[in-house]
Amino acid sequence: MVYLHCLPPSAEPRVSDHMPQILDMIKQIIENGYAYIVDGDVYFSVEKFPDYGRLSGRKLEDNRAGERVAVDSRKKHPADFALWKTAKEGEPFWDSPWGPGRPGWHIECSAMSAAYLGYSFDIHGGGMDLVFPHHENEIAQSCAVCNHSNISYWIHNGFVTVDSEKMSKSLGNFFTIRQVIDLYHPLALRLFLLGTHYQSPINYADVLLESASDRIFYIYQVPQYPTSLQMEEACLSSLSLPSSQPTPHRHMNTLHDCESALSQRDVVTLKDTIPPDTVNIINNFYNVFVTSMSDDLHTPVVLAALSDPLKTINDLLHTRKGKKQELRIESLAAFGKILGNVLSTLGLMPESYSEILQQLRDKALKRAKLTEDQVLQKIDERTAARKNKEYERSDIIRKDLAAVGIALMDSPDGTTWRPAVPLAIQEQQVSIT
Repeated sequence: MVYLHCLPPSAEPRVSDHMPQILDMIKQIIENGYAYIVDGDVYFSVEKFPDYGRLSGRKLEDNRAGERVAVDSRKKHPADFALWKTAKEGEPFWDSPWGPGRPGWHIECSAMSAAYLGYSFDIHGGGMDLVFPHHENEIAQSCAVCNHSNISYWIHNGFVTVDSEKMSKSLGNFFTIRQVIDLYHPLALRLFLLGTHYQSPINYADVLLESASDRIFYIYQVPQYPTSLQMEEACLSSLSLPSSQPTPHRHMNTLHDCESALSQRDVVTLKDTIPPDTVNIINNFYNVFVTSMSDDLHTPVVLAALSDPLKTINDLLHTRKGKKQELRIESLAAFGKILGNVLSTLGLMPESYSEILQQLRDKALKRAKLTEDQVLQKIDERTAARKNKEYERSDIIRKDLAAVGIALMDSPDGTTWRPAVPLAIQEQQVSIT
């Protein structure tokens, strides 16, 4: 979670440390008439709670018994669920007024959330598969104790599919975040996830992770001779980079220009006014950001909206007209501030650009099953081939490296390399499009 730039929770409670709160809640549910005891087990009576099913929209008659587990004939209704289960041999157990046993799955969450947040709080999260029965049962339990219990917003994320098939162990397409970030940078995974609304199903495929990895590298890197898109995105990183921090790469003319432009003026002395065009672009971008994030965290729209301010930054830094614009430094500083704030909100601001660029290169080398020395050796071989006018040999070396995701960039100062989407995956992208 740290690698993915997720903020740490304020509390990480354990069920075993909250047994008194769990027992107290079960006692209260029984006293309020919503539960009954059978042979040391305690069951919640769903028929006593008229609002049961309000979250999922399911009705009691829709809950057909015996579909997933054998029906317990001791229950008053097939949908009744356990608050406390009697101890079984080999399982952990605790003492209770109903005999030794353990809590039911659902009661744990109600008791711990009430202990830390009270019976009414703003947001409750979880996967789509938890809407029923888990969250439905949580509502029933909590309201059975406190009839004013309420959650303002239920946040349920969509399922992950793999190459358009549902991820599952039975299909053999199940893997963990640790396995993904062994080959791809965590921020590439984060960018990939933010590119789909959290409620929608998200399809995991190597082609999509490669694309996200390429995109995040473009955001932070500044090669010597970037394309227009690369320059737009690279300026974003340079605007937020302190002038005292080392540059991520030795061929960084655009980054140097950006830093030099901003370091010419102390931010404190910048004028309060900036050109109307700059104000409009910043305001439009900020409005899209606030509106989209307020609209159920619509992050894909925010990511798409980055293009306009990035294009303007590129013009200010690299076009003849942009360099002559009045209050150019003030405009760059204003763009840098708003974009830095947005990236920080999205959790996409690295602590060090040089470190993340190197990490992205290292991941690309690992996917290519090459070392940097091997890549540099290939570059030397290609340089020699070009000097000897062996252009066919030169092209083969470039193509072989591109096939495994290593792109070569030629400049008057020599040849460097950067991560890229492997050629085969690029063809996949074209076919998908």
